[in-house]
Amino acid sequence: MPSPAPDLSVVIPSYQSEPYLPSTLAACAAALARTSWRAEVVVVDDGSTDGTDSLVRELAGSFPVPLHLVRQSNKGRFLARWAGMQEATGRLVLLLDSRVLLDRDALVTVETAMAADPALTVWNGHAVTDPQAPLVGHFWEVPVHVFWGGWLGNPRPVSFGIQDYNRYPKGTGVFLAPREVLIEACREAWPTGDAALASDDTKVIRGIAASTPIHLDPGFRAVYRPRTSTSAFVRHSLGRGTFLVDSFGGVSVGWSAALVGLGVAPLVALALLWWLAAAGAWAVIGWLAVAGLLAVLAPAAVAAAHGCSRRGVAAYVAYLPVFVLPYWLGLLRGLLVHRGALVVGAGTVAR
Repeated sequence: MPSPAPDLSVVIPSYQSEPYLPSTLAACAAALARTSWRAEVVVVDDGSTDGTDSLVRELAGSFPVPLHLVRQSNKGRFLARWAGMQEATGRLVLLLDSRVLLDRDALVTVETAMAADPALTVWNGHAVTDPQAPLVGHFWEVPVHVFWGGWLGNPRPVSFGIQDYNRYPKGTGVFLAPREVLIEACREAWPTGDAALASDDTKVIRGIAASTPIHLDPGFRAVYRPRTSTSAFVRHSLGRGTFLVDSFGGVSVGWSAALVGLGVAPLVALALLWWLAAAGAWAVIGWLAVAGLLAVLAPAAVAAAHGCSRRGVAAYVAYLPVFVLPYWLGLLRGLLVHRGALVVGAGTVAR
C-alpha cells in the first residue's frame, strides 16, 4: 500500500547555499517535529557549483522526513520554486529560503491556528534579521521599517487582502499556502522574459491576496541570515532595483510613472547641478546638498521611531553610498527589460 500523501511539503530553492543548508534543514526538522503533520522537504539545487548536491544526498539518509533533491541549471528563484512545487506532493506547501532558520514553534503555531479556524489557509512568515549578522546585513531594516513600521513596531496577528496589501511586510522567503493556490498564483505571475530578472514574490503574493486573505502572525517566526560581504550586497541591490520594476510596473498609472521618475531623477539632478555650477550658483548648490543629505537621512529617523534597531540605522547610514548606484542601475535595467509591463501589466501564461 502506498504511503499517504504528506500534509506539508517544504520547498527550499538553493543556490551556492552549502554553508547554510545544514542549519536551515535542522531548524526545519525541529519545527516539523513540534507538529502532527506528515511532511517532506524538497531542496532545489538551482545550478550550484558548490557541494549542495552531495550534501543533500548525504543528509537525506538520516533526515527525519523524506528529503528530496531536484537539480536544474541556474534559472533563478522563481523557476527553482516552480520546480520544487512540481515535485511536491503535500496539500500545503511551505516556501522556505535556504538562508532562513524557522523558529521551533513556528509551524505548530500555524497548525494550531488552522485547526481552530480552517479558513486561515495562507500564511506569511515574520522574518527578522539575524542579530549576529555583520553590519552590511542589516541595511534593509531601515527600508522595511519605513514602509511597514506600523506592524513591525507592534507585531500582532492580522489578516490582509488586496485592499491593504501594501500596509504589511510580505515575502516568499517564509510563505505557506495550499499547493494549488501557489501553483495558480505562479501561473498568473509567470515571467515573460528572463525569469532570473523577474520578481519572485510580490506579484505572486499580490495575486493570492486578491482572492484569499493572508495571515501574518509573529508566532510564525523565522530568522533570516543576510549577505555577509559588500560585494554580495552590491549584487543583491542591483537585483532588487530590477525586481522593483517587475513587481510594481503596470499596477497603476501612478506606480509606472513613479518608476520612470526614479530612473530619470538622478540624470535630471546631475544636469541641474551642472547648470548651477556653470552659473556659479555655489550657494544654491550648497543648500541643495544639505537638503539632499537630510532627505536621505530622514528614512533612518522614521525607521528608528518605528522600532528599527540601532544596528539597522547604522548599516543604512554606512552603506547607503554603496547601495545607491547599483540599485539605480538595476532599476534602469528593470525599466528596459520590463518596459512592456509598465503599459500593459503582466499577462497570464499557462504552465
